[in-house]
Amino acid sequence: MKRIVIFGGYGAVGREAAALLAGWYPGAVVVAGRAPEKAPPVPDTTSLRVDLREPADLDRALDGADAVLMCVDQDNARVARACLERSVHYVDVSASYELLSGIERLDGLATERQATAVLSVGLAPGVTNLLARTCAERSGGEDVEIGVLLGSGEAHGPAALAWTLDGLGSMGTSWRMRFPAPYGARKVHGFPFSDQHTLPRTLGVGRVATGLCLDSRAMTGMLAAARTPGVSRLLRVRRVRGVVLAALSKVHFGSDGFAVTASSGACTASVTGRRQSRASGIVAALVVRRLDSLPAGVRHLDEIVEPTAFLAELARYGFELTASPLTTMPVDVT
Repeated sequence: MKRIVIFGGYGAVGREAAALLAGWYPGAVVVAGRAPEKAPPVPDTTSLRVDLREPADLDRALDGADAVLMCVDQDNARVARACLERSVHYVDVSASYELLSGIERLDGLATERQATAVLSVGLAPGVTNLLARTCAERSGGEDVEIGVLLGSGEAHGPAALAWTLDGLGSMGTSWRMRFPAPYGARKVHGFPFSDQHTLPRTLGVGRVATGLCLDSRAMTGMLAAARTPGVSRLLRVRRVRGVVLAALSKVHFGSDGFAVTASSGACTASVTGRRQSRASGIVAALVVRRLDSLPAGVRHLDEIVEPTAFLAELARYGFELTASPLTTMPVDVT
């Protein structure tokens, strides 16, 4: 590929993906954002000022592009349509089902234009989808539970913080899940990740539930308290929301470790490591590198890659994969 455009490429996930892709495709990576001068440049990439609200800016960014990596939640279906109409491959890291469902409707267009769009790319959704598929296939299609444990000490980007804050009002029931050491059994709280909406269809299972917790138990308790009607209404007040987001961007309790676990029947599979933004960026870069070998159409990650091989490649970047009743998932270190 000669031109790979990353929208939102200066964010926490986009920068990680851009750095990896720049090593694989020298001179091909374009990092696009509304104010590139306000962010440190990504080495060996080209900067491009783009306001996705402006059709002319989008047209200019897509001129000559082979692939687009979307790392921002901003009218994603419209951007995806513009890409697919030009036979430009499209990869999206959004965790919002509302945004992804709009792109799913473009499958016919993608197939007609011989372009590939891959959704549910990142840690959650993404790695969670592959772990869920691994367990569902071994359990014979039983219901799936997914636990996402994020490090509250990691500096997350403003878009990720805003999405998490918005999701507090949609939190569901709580349950306990066992994560690999050093975390152990933890209470997770139902959270509106997109995988619980897409996986019942793509895996053919009856129910998928995704729960969230933080490595800090105190911060997890605050997260759960925020789902009460009074607090969730308060967080929708613009001034209050602004103060909370500012505080979350500056105050960090806990570590930068993470763990994601899927369980179905007797099977449990997990990925652990440090810096979930880095993990998401690496997953996105690995998907972009596979685009030319993937079939045309719109697919979620669990539909279009083989889980064991993909997760094995991810493990080479310093992440640990485990599964029971197997002790360790196969890892190709060649």
